[in-house]
Amino acid sequence: MQIEELSAAHGALKAVRTGSGRDIVVLHSLLADRHAFDPVLPALANKHRVTLVNLPGFHGSQPPMLPLLDAFVATIEDAFDEFGIGNDAVLIGNGFGGTVALAFALSHADRIAKLVVCDAAATFPEEGRQQFAMMADKVAAGGLGSIAEVAAKRVFSPAYLSAHPEKIEERKQVLLGIDSKAFHAVCKILQETDLVPLLPHLRAPTLVVCGEFDQATPPVLNRQVAEKVPGARYVELPGCGHCPPLEQPQAFLAAIKDFVGL
Repeated sequence: MQIEELSAAHGALKAVRTGSGRDIVVLHSLLADRHAFDPVLPALANKHRVTLVNLPGFHGSQPPMLPLLDAFVATIEDAFDEFGIGNDAVLIGNGFGGTVALAFALSHADRIAKLVVCDAAATFPEEGRQQFAMMADKVAAGGLGSIAEVAAKRVFSPAYLSAHPEKIEERKQVLLGIDSKAFHAVCKILQETDLVPLLPHLRAPTLVVCGEFDQATPPVLNRQVAEKVPGARYVELPGCGHCPPLEQPQAFLAAIKDFVGL
């Protein structure tokens, strides 16, 4: 599979592309990068042109100028413009990437045809906001490598992590590719964002997919999105954690197959 490297916003935003056909754009979570979708990429690219974006501050993309959700949305708009993404695109976002995808779909309804929100929240309760604050504090004190175990527990289900303890070191290596200022910016954004009042205005056909054992954005937060977005459908993956493309790639593909047209 041939991978093309892309850059936008005067080189500030990095992405890769593969496949041909209708556009799929993929946005990763806070504790990952585009490689989180590697297990499902061949299937996505079989009939589609897939663009995987490294969000600002993650693995080669420059950090955002301001710690605002709008700054991330504007960067994705740049990507759509400069990468020639069609207006019939399918936008897929996991975790924080899902929150960015929601915000983008709300403000750029004419730019996408379908939206897949995977283990993402429109807002977090106080307990969730405190968890982001604690992660940010821990990173400030000990660097991104210091939250490798915390990150692994948030990304994977307990059973999967128990069977694959090497995933802690894998998370550490992923985290070390993130700019610490960008990480703090995202933690701040996730503490402050509340898109819930806007969700009834979202018009793109929407599929919400969530792992049963997601500890980062539990099913209740994903169901909230599905309940508020008109016509949205909700699919829960038994036994899965926060990142289905990594933990249960086949189940994730089965969940989105008909909606996306794989």
